[in-house]
Amino acid sequence: MRATARVVLLCLSPLLAGAAAAEDFTAGSLKIGQPWSRATPNGAKVAGGYLTVTNTGSEPDTLTGGTFDEAGSVEIHSMSMEGGVMKMAPVESGLVVKPGETVTLKPGGYHLMFLGLKDPLKKGETVKGTLTFAKAGSVPVTFSVEALAAKAPGAAGSEMDHGNGHHH
Repeated sequence: MRATARVVLLCLSPLLAGAAAAEDFTAGSLKIGQPWSRATPNGAKVAGGYLTVTNTGSEPDTLTGGTFDEAGSVEIHSMSMEGGVMKMAPVESGLVVKPGETVTLKPGGYHLMFLGLKDPLKKGETVKGTLTFAKAGSVPVTFSVEALAAKAPGAAGSEMDHGNGHHH
């Protein structure tokens, strides 16, 4: 009965929240909030993945990686500024989520790096993937694809085209 109720809720939640709304996922004492990514320009081979992980339990767990159906591999990366230079580096040991804490993966900070994209990500799509934790194991999630310039899932102003003045 419980599994059936969960399936019904998962099927209804996109209807209640709007078609491309980011969802929340649960694995034991871990709550995973709104996995999302940004649309990518044609030819892009990498994309970032963003979400929150809240540990409601009494033991720490570690996010060690995951999968993304549209990418060859997934790494956890950190982003920092050193002397005015943005540095990005893989986090080899994973991200520890301590009891009672929320770890936020967001643009400009820790994030998932989707490497070897098969196709461009388009706004409004959803992409299935998993998050891998040292204790909780592999957790299925769905990433919603937001606008190219989005700063957060469903953020106001993400409809605006900020791409005119940016040269990559």
